[in-house]
Amino acid sequence: MTGQFVTSRAGHDKGTVYVVTAEEKDFVYLCDGRLKKLESPKKKRRIHVQPINRTVERELLGRLLGGGIVRDEEIRYAIKQYKKQD
Repeated sequence: MTGQFVTSRAGHDKGTVYVVTAEEKDFVYLCDGRLKKLESPKKKRRIHVQPINRTVERELLGRLLGGGIVRDEEIRYAIKQYKKQD
């Protein structure tokens, strides 16, 4: 699920698009590059997010999975590109 676009289904951020940056048992860590940055991602239960059948581009996904350097600007750009296509 890391690198996948999701929307929030519950909470004050309902409907917001995020990128999953990490996973735990029942939780995912979400980033949007603006309010929730990579240094302090939003921790949310899996049942409170709606997965979107799209992931970030291959290079960015590789760095997210491999522990490479990822910047908030890249996350913002990926979300912007997703919204433009939608």
